[in-house]
Amino acid sequence: MIAIIDYKAGNIHSVQNAISRLGYQSVVTDDISVIHTADKVILPGVGEAQSAMDNLRAKGLDKTIIGLRKPFLGICLGLQLLCQFSEEGDTDCLGIFDSKVRLFPSTEIVPHMGWNNFESIEGVLFDNVKPQDNVYYVHSYYAETCSDTVAICNYIELFSAALQKGNFYATQFHPEKSSSIGEQILKNFLEL
Repeated sequence: MIAIIDYKAGNIHSVQNAISRLGYQSVVTDDISVIHTADKVILPGVGEAQSAMDNLRAKGLDKTIIGLRKPFLGICLGLQLLCQFSEEGDTDCLGIFDSKVRLFPSTEIVPHMGWNNFESIEGVLFDNVKPQDNVYYVHSYYAETCSDTVAICNYIELFSAALQKGNFYATQFHPEKSSSIGEQILKNFLEL
């Protein structure tokens, strides 16, 4: 069973639908005991970093996430919350990844919205995926590249398209909205 963490951020049900299309069962929950018994955990999200972190802390989900040892996937805002800090609301985040989240310079079109390919990819999330494959993004903030970066995208500047450290995986793009390539990436995670 896959636990999808409910912390009042958007896009949760489209992730649940994508998981269902791949033949897996999931539950949307903020119940810590359910999260602990799940095989895998996903933190999706569309929203704002400070209020999202406030919602996680209010339920004790911040400490729960940090302590998990099972495969964990953050998506979009979920990736950003796994970083050290976000400029969005000057927010201290969960600190899993050694990266800070920055606002794209306003000299270009922000948010970064639409399809983009990778500069580079590595690791199990990208089995059967090629750098020239396109995935779908919607974001105004980005995670800097760091030692945990496993995929890089270029929009205005290079940023972490995906991060991985231990059992924690994360994508800035939306695999649930990225057609067959996103489906492959989700499948790779679900088969870990």
